[in-house]
Amino acid sequence: MYGDKLKNLRENSELTQKEIGKLLGITKEGYGQYEREYVIIPIKHLIFLSNYFKVSIDYLFNFSNNLIYDGISFDIDKEKMRKRLKEFRKGNNLTQLKLATYLKTTQSVIADYERGRYIIATPFLYTICNRYNMSADYLLGRVDSPKCFK
Repeated sequence: MYGDKLKNLRENSELTQKEIGKLLGITKEGYGQYEREYVIIPIKHLIFLSNYFKVSIDYLFNFSNNLIYDGISFDIDKEKMRKRLKEFRKGNNLTQLKLATYLKTTQSVIADYERGRYIIATPFLYTICNRYNMSADYLLGRVDSPKCFK
């Protein structure tokens, strides 16, 4: 999903896993697990690295070959995110419960995302965007065009 992209970006920047780990406040081993995809990278680290390397999340997820979009915001807009998630869900005739079941989570988690209480977790973001051909950067409010990547 994102491990090879992270590794290539790090190596092209001539940085070590230890240096990236230090930027994230984790160990070299912890960061190495992200590159090997032994553990799922938390959304806050994914966003940080996207911003640090100045690439889109769609690029990291391998949804797009474009490194970056014109006019991308490096901030997550929780208000746009919550609205877009709700619009996406309703536009696909999904109840919160149906979406939660598909994502193997609870309805309350989806409700919290739609209230803007939390940023969508990495595995849920990836699954939604991959399954429904949607830009992760759009869903997170980083770009305003609902780019489709396939």
